[in-house]
Amino acid sequence: MHPFVLTRADDSASAIAAHSQDVQLAFIAGGTDLVALMKDGMELPERLLDINGLPGTERIEELPDGGLRIGALARMSDVAADGRVRARFPVIAEALLFSASGQLRNMATMGGNIMQRTRCAYFRDGDALPCNKREPGSGCSALHGLNRNHAIFGWSASCVATHPSDVAVAFAALDANVIVRGRVGERPIPFAEFYRPPSSTPERDNVLGRGDLIVAIEVPARPEGRASHYLKVRDRQSYEFALVSVAAAVETDGERLRSVRLAMGGVAHKPWRLLAAERALRGILLGNTNGLRSAIAQSFSEARPLTHNGFKVELSQRAALRALLTAGARA
Repeated sequence: MHPFVLTRADDSASAIAAHSQDVQLAFIAGGTDLVALMKDGMELPERLLDINGLPGTERIEELPDGGLRIGALARMSDVAADGRVRARFPVIAEALLFSASGQLRNMATMGGNIMQRTRCAYFRDGDALPCNKREPGSGCSALHGLNRNHAIFGWSASCVATHPSDVAVAFAALDANVIVRGRVGERPIPFAEFYRPPSSTPERDNVLGRGDLIVAIEVPARPEGRASHYLKVRDRQSYEFALVSVAAAVETDGERLRSVRLAMGGVAHKPWRLLAAERALRGILLGNTNGLRSAIAQSFSEARPLTHNGFKVELSQRAALRALLTAGARA
């Protein structure tokens, strides 16, 4: 394995300063993705800075509006088990429980989870086939290769990889903010703006720069939060990434949908909001299955399936309908 030097950070200010000044330094907390990337030669930092001791970043705290601030170093298993998360935002707890294995959830952090990199085999395997994420400018082997697991939305000729996080899909549906501390203070980044489009620089997954440290994810109170559900469709029952997944959250007026929030995983470089479907679903009765199907389909006119993943268009719509109905039954 690539050799490295490990040091420990005592406070966020010194961690941010060190990261901003040293391009060969990487933060490490749970390490469940970074260590794998290092073993595979995808990332080779010379220095690792252990941030597990940063005070306060492991807490789950109340926000004044009834939302929650989830510390970046909170472990996935702790967040999934938290009573406030389970009651107010079941979609978050469910997404976490569908992630990885129990052992990994005990170690992996929330900040690390949303930062994890794609599971595209052309990126991860390191078999010298072209990959713009691994070697910028080399090409995208998946574009005309084996692309069953790849994107149907938002891809470019530079990259068709998908983002692997489950809980990021739930956060996107709930309009959460990533709270980042940098050299000039703390700032919120809406989930819709956190991940970069593949365009011409697919090696850059998100908008963070040197000296940026995720300290929390803030989930605002939403009337739809309590009636929410996460559905994951995968090739096997456990420890597998999504073919497609759906985070659905609804507010109803009796049996009629008043407000709907839908985000999908496994279909794009980031959690993909079905905004056209959300607008079309307002006012439809939950029992009107044909109406729900037609409304959901409005978000798929922009889908661009690849050679081997055309099935995702139909599968995604079926999954969105099922997740919507399950969330609606909780309203």
